[in-house]
Amino acid sequence: MIGSGFEFMVVAVALVVLMLVCLARVLLGPTMPDRVVALDTINTLVMAFLVVLGVALNAIIYIDVAIVYALLAFVSTLFISKYLEAEA
Repeated sequence: MIGSGFEFMVVAVALVVLMLVCLARVLLGPTMPDRVVALDTINTLVMAFLVVLGVALNAIIYIDVAIVYALLAFVSTLFISKYLEAEA
């Protein structure tokens, strides 16, 4: 048995709280690089949330979705960084 479910709920709530903190940094960040880093952190937390959800529900599809999401998040961060570099 992996866990009772309570542990997964605690981890999921903690990840959501951390996402909200990062969202505040995205909205209130003093500079654009701060906002990009906060957005990348949100992407990482979403991937962690998907992995925790996949383990809690014993569904491998969430792990696959997290892998695809990681690839798309990485590419989008590269494009945003390249755009900001060209703008500066």
